[in-house]
Amino acid sequence: MIAQALMRRRERRVLPGFGLSLGVSLTFVSLVLLLPLTSLVGQLSQLSWSQYWFLITDPRLLASYAVTLFGAGVAALFNAAFGLLMAWVLVRYEFPGKRLVDALMDLPFALPTAVAGITLATLYSSNGWIGRLLEPWGISVSYTWIGIALAMAFTSIPFVVRTVQPVLEDLPAEVDEAAMTLGASDGHAFRRVILPYLWPALVTGTGLAFVRSLGEFGAVIFIAGGKPYETEITSLMVFVKLQEYDYAGASAVASIVLATSLALLLAINLWQGRFIKRLHGGRG
Repeated sequence: MIAQALMRRRERRVLPGFGLSLGVSLTFVSLVLLLPLTSLVGQLSQLSWSQYWFLITDPRLLASYAVTLFGAGVAALFNAAFGLLMAWVLVRYEFPGKRLVDALMDLPFALPTAVAGITLATLYSSNGWIGRLLEPWGISVSYTWIGIALAMAFTSIPFVVRTVQPVLEDLPAEVDEAAMTLGASDGHAFRRVILPYLWPALVTGTGLAFVRSLGEFGAVIFIAGGKPYETEITSLMVFVKLQEYDYAGASAVASIVLATSLALLLAINLWQGRFIKRLHGGRG
């Protein structure tokens, strides 16, 4: 009996030494997350509320909020559709080069964002391979909001694909086949059977892509052009203030991005918990 109890206890402990594992984890979290946040709070403490409000409501900064939110929103919606499609193709179909396509989905994580931005700006400029094809149609990508959304979509697409893909892999193909056997069309089976199952993962991945786009700098800055009141993004304003050694102002702008990201992530987690609870309640 004692031997069995010890074996069960060892099976529950995947990592040896709970105290050591917890200590290393907390140290990592403190150095990577808490220390930068403490520095940010320290910089903000130097500002009064009136100063803080004056900094974050500057007209040029308000314009950058609008540009960033609009670009991130367009990129997130595009990634929601395209990411769901790519996850579906990678899970449900077999085709030559599937492993290569699957690996390419992680390319934005491995590729330096500055390299991605320079490449996109070159391809979509008026003299670029793709830009010269779009120019006769009156479509300009580089140095417009389209380029900003494109760069944001490129850097954040893996969040949707890698969030939806494992959930879709856990869904047996027999589920939608059974729905179609009962007389449901392909579209009806997808909307009523498959999409509700994928919905929490799709919303989470889309939200992560949106949050990722809010703070994107390297990939966007080169293709955006940085025109005041037109193509300036919020992360560029942080960079400008740092170049001016205005650390308190940079912290004030960064706090807006941070607060927006945290609020969105919290809202997604709360919604996801309620959705799953309601789904399980309905099944019960």
